[in-house]
Amino acid sequence: MNTEDVIQSEYKYGFVTAIEADTVAPGLNEDVIRLISAKKNEPTFMLEWRLKAYRHCVKLEKSQAEPKWANVHYPAIDYQAISFYSAPKFKADGPKSLEEVDPELLKTYDKLGISVLEQGRLSGIAVDAVFDSVSVATTFKGKLAELGIMFGSFSEAVQKHPVLAKNMSARWCPTATTSSPGVRCPMELTTYFRINAAETGQFERRSLPMRAAT
Repeated sequence: MNTEDVIQSEYKYGFVTAIEADTVAPGLNEDVIRLISAKKNEPTFMLEWRLKAYRHCVKLEKSQAEPKWANVHYPAIDYQAISFYSAPKFKADGPKSLEEVDPELLKTYDKLGISVLEQGRLSGIAVDAVFDSVSVATTFKGKLAELGIMFGSFSEAVQKHPVLAKNMSARWCPTATTSSPGVRCPMELTTYFRINAAETGQFERRSLPMRAAT
């Protein structure tokens, strides 16, 4: 199959999972940031950090805010037309284990060739599956926790270990950082991101393994 055939063919992974979602209206401003932070039940320092970043961003010229790709051409992105938060509606506090995850969500990853349940049985790979704006399943959390290593979503980190998350926050952003000092993880860590909701955007950053205080 040549390049033109690929371009004209239907994207095989462009399917949508029919699941009820909580999606914030399109647009971004300080009120939206406060709403999203509240939905994530974040501590005050995290909200302040987000607001500080937003205020800095709006002061930037467009040429500074977006990268310039040499051979990639696309219409200007209208950030006010994008929803910045969407998440499957969970019961109570959400699933506590893979067995409690909505089967339809797990089927999504099966269709992508990523069986979360199967990955959970592999001894050398830990997987965090992200669906729209939230982590829906994480394998080997318990085993890694026994070694003092936290593996999971950023939202979980700031809720359960706010002091550590705050101290580490400056290390999450710089692109030159590769890992936390002194951390030796016994297995591969993998995160799968899947955007399901239409007209939403996720702007993820690479996360770091962290060692909890003992």
